[in-house]
Amino acid sequence: MSMQKTAAILAIGDELLSGRTRDANMHYLAGWLTERGVALTEARVVPDDAAMIGDALNALRTRYDYVFTSGGIGPTHDDITVDAIAAALGVKVIEHPRAAAMVRAYYKGRDVEVTPARMRMARTPEGAELIENPVSGAPGVRIENIFVMAGVPRIFQAMLTAIEGAIEHGAVIHSRAATARSLPESTLADQLRDIQSALKNVTLGSYPIDGDEMGVTIVARSPDAATAEQAINAVAAAMRALGVEPEMEDRK
Repeated sequence: MSMQKTAAILAIGDELLSGRTRDANMHYLAGWLTERGVALTEARVVPDDAAMIGDALNALRTRYDYVFTSGGIGPTHDDITVDAIAAALGVKVIEHPRAAAMVRAYYKGRDVEVTPARMRMARTPEGAELIENPVSGAPGVRIENIFVMAGVPRIFQAMLTAIEGAIEHGAVIHSRAATARSLPESTLADQLRDIQSALKNVTLGSYPIDGDEMGVTIVARSPDAATAEQAINAVAAAMRALGVEPEMEDRK
């Protein structure tokens, strides 16, 4: 069985930190990667600040198999992600010929003026490959183990589809869940600790429902399906011993 790959996301934008925009890309990316046996292990959010982007990127790209950035690749003055990534990698920023053709074709096809601002979206770090963007024409960028993606969720998701073949699938993590309504999470604490200690290569996550008193969902995760099943069966038995018949599903 192949080792599980790891990834991080670097979300970029003042609007995320001010509360103006709610980030949806991390949530989507986590599920997308999980299906491919890649663990999203770290997430960072930084403002539109070149030094902070570069520092975060250099920390993440050496630690994880893949790094995904979202945001800051549009046409305006505060879209500085490409410049910041190029500086962090020590390469120049160029106007990529194929990216330029794609941007021109997109706007001309809609009878919209191709302005210098719009052509900013054809700039890439030197040596980068393009990530197709079927939604709005302007491509993303792949350089080394870094995938530079749009911040708009529907474009981000379309770009993920475009890079499907570039992601090496790892060991899929199997997940099993049990939910006990009206059973406080704290009531199960000792049993969960004992189950976790008794079983190897499995993790138990405990998620209270609308506060401790309303119930709890326990999720067992393991690269081995049988182990995940064994763990959740033990959890279900503990719930029954406390007088609650579990629902064998996740309550998200």
